[in-house]
This record gives sequence, structure tokens and C-alpha cells, in this order.
Amino acid sequence: MIPGSRKVAVVGAALSDCGRVADTTPYALHAQAARRALADAGLDKAVVDGFASAGLGTLAPAEVAEYLGLRPTWVDSTSVGGSTWEVMAAHATDAIAAGHANAVLLVYGSTARADIKAGRRTGDLSFGARGPLQFEVPYGHTLIAKYAMAARRHMHEHGTTIEQLAEVAVQARANAALNPEAMFRTPITVGDVLDGPMIADPFTKLHCCIRSDGGAAVLLAAEEYARDCRTAPVWVLGTGEHVSHTAMSQWPDFTVSPAAVSGRLAFERAGVRPEEIDFAEIYDAFTYMTLVTLEDLGFCRKGEGGAFVEKGRLKVVGGELPVNTDGGGLSAQHPGMRGLFLLVEAVRQLRGDVGGARQVRTPDGRLPRLAVASGTGGWFCSSGTVVLGS
Repeated sequence: MIPGSRKVAVVGAALSDCGRVADTTPYALHAQAARRALADAGLDKAVVDGFASAGLGTLAPAEVAEYLGLRPTWVDSTSVGGSTWEVMAAHATDAIAAGHANAVLLVYGSTARADIKAGRRTGDLSFGARGPLQFEVPYGHTLIAKYAMAARRHMHEHGTTIEQLAEVAVQARANAALNPEAMFRTPITVGDVLDGPMIADPFTKLHCCIRSDGGAAVLLAAEEYARDCRTAPVWVLGTGEHVSHTAMSQWPDFTVSPAAVSGRLAFERAGVRPEEIDFAEIYDAFTYMTLVTLEDLGFCRKGEGGAFVEKGRLKVVGGELPVNTDGGGLSAQHPGMRGLFLLVEAVRQLRGDVGGARQVRTPDGRLPRLAVASGTGGWFCSSGTVVLGS
């Protein structure tokens, strides 16, 4: 086989216990998700020769691999925030296609909620507060404020309304209501979103992601391994990645995210168009993130995101483009760096594993054929986009 010519598929995908998880550690959540992903694929961990992980705090890939009993000959520890997992999936796909690895396990686990409840801060406290960024911090310009300022710019330039942004949270909750694994399932209204406590203008509490514990794992493998798996393969058709900025002063346009580049690359490499996509999994740390990423991926034109998200378009039931079909980070789970959860949900939907009302169907009742997962890191600092096909 010519190096670089092997096709690559996701052959296993799983979550650990998520939500409010008591008496556990990030290592244990890594292990639980990894075991479940391998079981999902029907493969033994002995086939895994590639490993990728990154996380909040000091969990190094070498430590996690040892904990899982792995001895990989290919490893990745890329860390670009929430888009890490889509970027890692791209790197793993390239490595497998080139013959540098055969089966790569991507795994993540975090007790983000439990740490906060216990008064522990395990994250990198210097993130966003060192180097050039130290000049923004004294003015209270932290992560949430950066997203809020970008949202205000979009509202100013394009007339996007706070009610339209609230629609993103309402429809995410509607999707979560169908998901028994979601942390919050009680339906909400636009009024509920607007009436919540202000966090960073214009974001009230329900505009912001929840905080949970949890882990996820995805196993990618070369096409010859897919024949031996217990599940149908989900093929990686195209990927793209882009790093835009860190300091807000270096962000050319607050209304354009790096998904404008990563999405274009992923669609070009996959040979498909946005209008062919059946559903999308988009990182949603805040409602504005969903709206602007939809624009930048090409599902609507710049400035039209507000109108696009109205009238239930993002719902699994009755929506024209179901988005964040599990409820997303706004309602399902968000244990920090949520990008891997997007891939797990996309794979489950493409395989038809979800079932019931939560299962995405095409207008003629068939299972979906194409999906996109797009992760964002930092405050629109990075983006990774993956196009998947059944």
C-alpha cells in the first residue's frame, strides 16, 4: 500500500460516567472512557500503537498512557484548548494514513465540577494571564469577558439580538431533554435565558456552558482494522485546523472565528459542501460561539447567524440542521475542553446508535450520512474541524 493512501475510520467511541461524578479521579475517567471505546470497537488494547491526550492540570500523555497500560510508538499532546481533540484527530488521521500508526486512542477525563465543589483549582492558573495577556487582565478582561465583547461586536455590526442568542440555549436544552445522559433536561424559554443572573454583558447564566465531570474516548484505525470491529466504521473524510490569535488586540475581526479557515479546509479536503451536511456538533461554551461558528462553517452568510438560529432550526426534532444533538456544553456536559465529546456524539448519530426521538434522520427518514464536528479553543484562538461520513 502506498504510504499516505490508507483510509481512516473511527471504530470506537464512548463516554465515561458524566455529570455529577463523585469519588473518582481524572485518571479513572480516562480509563473508564478508554475501556468503553475499545469495547465499542470490539478490539483489544494490544492493537493500540498510538495515543493522544491533553487536559486540565498536569496530566501528561506519558502518565495517562502508563495508567492505561499502553506503550505507544506514536504520541500527541497538542493542547490548543477546546479544539484540541479535532486537531488531534487530524494528526492521528495523517499518522495512520502515512503508516506511522495503525490504531490511535484519543482520551480525555476531568473532574472539573468536583474540583470546584471541593475548592480545588487544578487548571493552569496562568492561562490567559501571562505574556502579552497580562496587560488585559487588570481590566477584568478574562475568558468570559472576551466572548462577551465579541458577541457585542456581532450585535453592533449585524443587528444580532439577545433573543436570537438565547434561542441557541433554548434549542440546546430541547435536544438535551431527549438525552437521558444530559445533565440538565428541563425545557427553558427565551424569557428564562434573558431573566437569569448577568455573568458578563450580554451573557446571563444560561448563555454560558455548564460545568460537569466526565470523560470521552475515540479510537481511530486504519481501514484494514475496521473489518474486524463490531461496529460500522465512521470515516474521516476531511480535516482542517487554524490558530488565529491569543491577545484580543491581535484578533483582526471579532465577528469571524478561526473556523472560517479550518472549516473551509475540512470541506475542501472532504470534497463536500456545507449544504450536504446532515447535522453538526459545534463547541458551545457560549451561545455566541454556536452562532458565529455556523456562519464561518458556511451554513449561512456572515451576519445572518441570528436569523438562522431562529424557528427551531437547530433542534433534532423538526430542525433543518440539528446542532449539538446531545444538548451540547450548554446543557449536556462540559468538563472543560469538550471537543472530544463532539466526535463521540457525531459517531453515535452516524451509526444510528442513539435511537428514539434523539436520533437524527434525513427528511426522507434515513440515517444521516454526513456530519461535521468543529471545536473552538481559548476565546476563538483556535479551531479544528472534522468532516465525518458513514
